[in-house]
Amino acid sequence: MKAFKKRGALTHFQILSEISKQDPHLKQKDLAQTLGITIQAVSENIKTLIELGYITSKDGRSPYKITQKGIDKVKRDAISLRKYSDSVLETMNHYKTIWPAIAADDLKKGDIVGLYMEDGVLYAHHDEENATGVVLEDAQSGCDVALTNLTGLIDMTIGEATVINLPTIKEGGSNAADLNLIRDVYENGTKSGAKIDKVAVAGTISRVIADKLDLTIDIEYAAPQATANAARKGLNVLALCVGDMTKSFVRELENEKIKYNIIDGRK
Repeated sequence: MKAFKKRGALTHFQILSEISKQDPHLKQKDLAQTLGITIQAVSENIKTLIELGYITSKDGRSPYKITQKGIDKVKRDAISLRKYSDSVLETMNHYKTIWPAIAADDLKKGDIVGLYMEDGVLYAHHDEENATGVVLEDAQSGCDVALTNLTGLIDMTIGEATVINLPTIKEGGSNAADLNLIRDVYENGTKSGAKIDKVAVAGTISRVIADKLDLTIDIEYAAPQATANAARKGLNVLALCVGDMTKSFVRELENEKIKYNIIDGRK
């Protein structure tokens, strides 16, 4: 790409290419719009191209005509650009997209394996699945394995979120929360009856309530976004949040088109 190393060389090539189309009505504003640069930049570049003998013009205005010297330059630069593009395409054709998974069996390089999701984690094993991949290196069961040539669809059901809105400290905090209700929701699962896989908390009061109920906190930081991400990977999340924090959860869940249910956690 030596031809385009100098500053403005690519712009010169683009302007010469447009002028070579021999449009007698071509204006500087047309060039500016096509190239996404200012009219002033076009004017300065045209002045330089005239000085270099690549185009001719009366008083620096249209109609512009490309000279034989300009034609030769466009051809040279186009060949250089094509060679560069070909080399990039050749590289990309050999580039392998690599995905990590956990090996559920002992796997060997070159094995075609089935892929499945469990608890939001991608696993690879020898059993047949709707999605498959090719093992890049040997891996023992329980270890991470590199996969390529992923095909098919991974069987996965989008999870749900149950959001419990808790009282603020001004409203009494954890003392004003209905702990029995929250425990029942956790034990009984989502609105559709699916078990809760993860617990998210947002706010100090949420953490206190989770501790009082002996709930393991899985998600604490960036809880709204993490809750939506977990649900998208098939996990059902119970989210404890305080006051207006509920709005952040609703926004994220709706953006990701995740089913959710909001419950008032006050006594």
